[in-house]
Amino acid sequence: MSTESPSEPTTGTDVDVPGPRHAADDTVRPEDERASVGKAGLYGLQHILAMYAGVVSPPIIIGGALGLGTAEQAVLVTAALFVSGLGTLLQSLGIGPAGRSWIGAQLPLVQGVSFAAVGTMTAVAADASIGSPEARLATIFGAVIVAGVVGFVIAPLFASLVRYFPPVVTGTVITVIGLSLFPVALRWIRGNETITVNGARVPNPAYGSATSLALGALTLLVTLLAARFAPGFWSRMAVLLGLVFGTLLATVLGLVNWGRVAQGPIVGFPTPFAFGAPLFSIGVIVSMTIVILVIMAETTADILAVGEILGTRTDRKRIAAGLRADMGATAISPVFNGFPISAFAQNVGMVAITGIRSRYVVAAGGGILVLLGLLPVLGRVMNAIPLPVLGGAGIVLFGSVAAAGIRTLSRVEFTNSNILIVAASIGLGIVPITVPEVYDHIPEWLGHIVESGISAAAITAVVLNLVFNGRGSPEEAPAH
Repeated sequence: MSTESPSEPTTGTDVDVPGPRHAADDTVRPEDERASVGKAGLYGLQHILAMYAGVVSPPIIIGGALGLGTAEQAVLVTAALFVSGLGTLLQSLGIGPAGRSWIGAQLPLVQGVSFAAVGTMTAVAADASIGSPEARLATIFGAVIVAGVVGFVIAPLFASLVRYFPPVVTGTVITVIGLSLFPVALRWIRGNETITVNGARVPNPAYGSATSLALGALTLLVTLLAARFAPGFWSRMAVLLGLVFGTLLATVLGLVNWGRVAQGPIVGFPTPFAFGAPLFSIGVIVSMTIVILVIMAETTADILAVGEILGTRTDRKRIAAGLRADMGATAISPVFNGFPISAFAQNVGMVAITGIRSRYVVAAGGGILVLLGLLPVLGRVMNAIPLPVLGGAGIVLFGSVAAAGIRTLSRVEFTNSNILIVAASIGLGIVPITVPEVYDHIPEWLGHIVESGISAAAITAVVLNLVFNGRGSPEEAPAH
């Protein structure tokens, strides 16, 4: 696959040292290029800023459903940052030499707490029959541990399905990934529905206001202008520049409460099983395992997407290694009071828009996440960035993912069969985005599958490709 792009880094500018040789053909894999420490840190920070809100949202939602206090919710948030950093390091660096990693895809994939499990976890958190809030949380953690172990064991079997992902399937799924993220950006642009006043949550009068919309729009505009007109290095920092501009503007408008940064501890290591030993419920474990299968499908799609963008091979073994990192991090996450971990699709968009391909840049971002988990004060600084600002940057990031899918589809011969495959798969994939209430009365186990537009699109595309074309990919999903 051609990766020509005006934003793609070139050796000697943003990428300073060639990476290791590919085991098969003695060429440097694009993801193995190395950036200088300073540039890797800045580019990594840009990745983290783009996904920060997505990481901290699930623990806040679960903490609210449990009725936890501010201090207890803070434990869940810092834990989410810490385990997301560990997962990112595991996924991007891997365990093993370049090209032969057994755990970790060694791709520029940022890991974070998955939204796919929020529905199941919220239902358990709200079930008073289980016991105290601590017991409910311990039950969630127990289910996550078991489901993560199951996912780790079946990773090779799941990865073998990659042969059923020819370009007509991968292009469709990648497109739906991008489309499914747009509502997230739009919700961010509207801002927070509630704010804290005198220790209580009250409706936010600025929610959905014209000011919030303008803040998101200006952040998007500055991001686009920086990408177009800023020289070299700074054009690749366009998203970060947009976020900085939007935050400064929001500060001038009095929309950022920097005083809260000083409230709370500066340093803190996550306490293992801070809410008690995990509890194991068969019913919750079964539900969580179904969710884990959905997460594995989404991570597979993200691995294929970033491989497509980089023009690097993503075969069965590599996908299995990526899924092992995903599931291994998920199984360990509850030890540090965290939730299921998965690859973040919005960061695939960051790779697409900046052209920064090095996995070491993402590893630097993983290190920043670990620091945020160990230094709560830094987390509070990041948390001060207004949601409308993140939403403005999110539009271009998420759109880049959809554009990568469209680029893949451009290689497909659009026969009547392939048109029907793409049409039906994208149609079913956007149902949860547009009219989610369609699935209000279906069985819960089926809901876990189809309520994820990504999973629904992937299953539909694979099945229809087999029905209409009668085959999978002749090779193991090469990206070029």
